Amino acid sequence: MTAELIKGSEIAKKKRGELKEQTAQLKEQGVTPGLAVILVGDDPASHSYVKGKEKGCEEVGIYSELIKFDATITEERLLQEIDRLNEADNIHGILVQLPLPKHINEDAVIERISPEKDVDGFHPISVGKMMIGQDTFLPCTPHGIIEMVKEKNIDMRGKHVVVIGRSNIVGKPVGQLFLNEDATVTYCHSKTTNLKEITKQADILVAAVGRAKMVTADYVKDGAVVLDVGVNRLDTGKLCGDVDFDEVQNIASYITPVPGGVGPMTITMLLHNTVLSAERAKAAYAKA
Repeated sequence: MTAELIKGSEIAKKKRGELKEQTAQLKEQGVTPGLAVILVGDDPASHSYVKGKEKGCEEVGIYSELIKFDATITEERLLQEIDRLNEADNIHGILVQLPLPKHINEDAVIERISPEKDVDGFHPISVGKMMIGQDTFLPCTPHGIIEMVKEKNIDMRGKHVVVIGRSNIVGKPVGQLFLNEDATVTYCHSKTTNLKEITKQADILVAAVGRAKMVTADYVKDGAVVLDVGVNRLDTGKLCGDVDFDEVQNIASYITPVPGGVGPMTITMLLHNTVLSAERAKAAYAKA
């Protein structure tokens, strides 16, 4: 058995086509969705992500504004900029590219973004609403993973989902979103003692640890759906995931490749949240 690939790149392309139509309709009604991205310092990975976001905005027809600051910026000045963007009518989404320099408190920055413009889905109010199943902006990578599973018509109800990793950005929220879809969820992490024993029970296995090819064939149950969130660079310069793709593809029923799997969905769901925010702002304005 060779697993069927879940190509995020193809699903993302389809979703961006739909978003382009939604954006065109909003523009006809006098609203151009707007996304502001704040970049602090010159981390090469952050620059690359930001470039991808700008390109995505252009593709879909979203107005994008990139605000760059030196790594020496004070926390107070950064918070002032967020306040300005919170008030700006032409901006519907605000994203601060992480990580930030050590002297800036990331929590304070995330909490300063208005929940109405929190298109990253990281604000405690957004996270709280997600936990109790209320309508809110969902974090982009976890939301993208759920969309990929739905696109393949993989039933999540009652399935055992095992998540390796417990970060606030992917691990914790993706488990919650699967729970919201009526799956049974187990979280594993660096302190889990019988890791392989637990992962082998998974109908759906999510690897989000950031360790190249950690998940080998002996971690995976026959016929499992394997979703690889990891992006690691090997000594050869080649990208790979947290899953040993060559081994695991012969056991799994579905698997995401790296690159071209989960990655393209992250920016696509950010664009989705920005368009959604513009639609909400338009509806609120119509009511006022």
